[in-house]
Amino acid sequence: MDNDNKKLGCVVSVQGPVVDVKFASEDEMPGIMECMTTQTVDSKKILLEVAEHLPGGLTRCISINSTFNLQRNSLVYPTGNPIMIPVGDGLYGRIMNVWGEPIDQKGEIIFQEKLPIRKPRAAYKAAPTNVRGEKFEILETGIKIIDLLFPLVKGSKNGILGGAALGKSILTLEIIHNIVRKARGSCVFVGAGERIREGNELYHELSRRNILGKTALIYGQMNEPPGARFEVAMSGVTLAESIQRKNQDVLLFVDNIFRFLQAGAEISSLLGRIPSETGYQPTLLSEASEFHERIRTSKDTGGSITSIEAVYIPADDITDPAVVTIFSFLDSVMVLSRQKIQLGLYPAIDPLVSSSANLDPDVVGKRHFQISQEIMRMLQRYEELRRIVMVIGVDELSVSDRTIYERARKLQNYLTQPFFVAEAYTGKAGEYVTVEQTLAGCEKIISGHLDRKPEGEFYMVGTV
Repeated sequence: MDNDNKKLGCVVSVQGPVVDVKFASEDEMPGIMECMTTQTVDSKKILLEVAEHLPGGLTRCISINSTFNLQRNSLVYPTGNPIMIPVGDGLYGRIMNVWGEPIDQKGEIIFQEKLPIRKPRAAYKAAPTNVRGEKFEILETGIKIIDLLFPLVKGSKNGILGGAALGKSILTLEIIHNIVRKARGSCVFVGAGERIREGNELYHELSRRNILGKTALIYGQMNEPPGARFEVAMSGVTLAESIQRKNQDVLLFVDNIFRFLQAGAEISSLLGRIPSETGYQPTLLSEASEFHERIRTSKDTGGSITSIEAVYIPADDITDPAVVTIFSFLDSVMVLSRQKIQLGLYPAIDPLVSSSANLDPDVVGKRHFQISQEIMRMLQRYEELRRIVMVIGVDELSVSDRTIYERARKLQNYLTQPFFVAEAYTGKAGEYVTVEQTLAGCEKIISGHLDRKPEGEFYMVGTV
């Protein structure tokens, strides 16, 4: 790095991840979001991102990595650019951190170019009239409940919402396994603020199943400062955009997008900004939109980015402001239910509180839509009958109500499924079920063809 012609700064204060850098004059101060580098006493490189300009040539920065051992009066070198990450085919099968350094101990990453993780907001363009009626392309996941009620469409944003220990990560991993193996697509996995153990398990699981070759992993985990946990989402979407530019479809998995906004709240507090009414950062909506607006289908290259985002729900409170903010950007919302987990129904998606904009006759076809609506009606009626049955027992129901009750229980069991990535926990071999097989099975249950079979035979099976 050529720093001879750069105006150097020096560290005047370090408060956790917030570092104040002094420049000789205000004219020499680097721009907002520019990246600067400095070193600790033990020669460890530290990246700083400019967050604020203060009077008197002071620049307030957020450190992307730990400031441990960073001394006062250390020299700071502006790079003249925002944080840049390497892109290219050399990243497949590798794990890197927020600023593109390898963390898998497999040597240097071979890359063609580096791209800035921040980019100016794209101007709004109205879709041309000939594109409005374009065909929707559905991605089959092989997971019955998702393909049936929450179909994944190329270029859409999909959220898996749930509190602690409801299976968000394992459901995300199963989707990666099924889509990447079947469609042979490219995949970018962003580990934002989740446990290091989960990142390690994911890497070994992908390696074991031979799907690491088309997956790039980028981590800013729970043990890292808020700067890393926040910027990792931007690094991940930049990586996805670089693959999209090559006219390729890319899947972007984020585990967990809530941690990205949570890190933003931590940074906002450290910078002394006045929080909003609920304690979150005042910039909550703009930060969420900066990330989500970059996930789209490109009309120029033809490539698409399809995102599947795990969303942690703090204390199972779905009205949390950060969760509600993420809602507004998603096309499909799959809410995991603790009640379903207690009943042993995996995946624990609750269809009655979830929704999907892609479940439409124009997208999935008339037959698929009608079957899904009939299932939703049955499950809604079952929920009403379940409360009555708890009081008076199933034998007191009318014949028609009892039929609906029993068929709905079979449907509920049929929508469970053994996962490939959970074979070690369940002891059952994973099953991939096509959309056609799912629809045929549901039709048989709804029409009464399988009324004589006990409901236990439908639990944790693939097809009927």
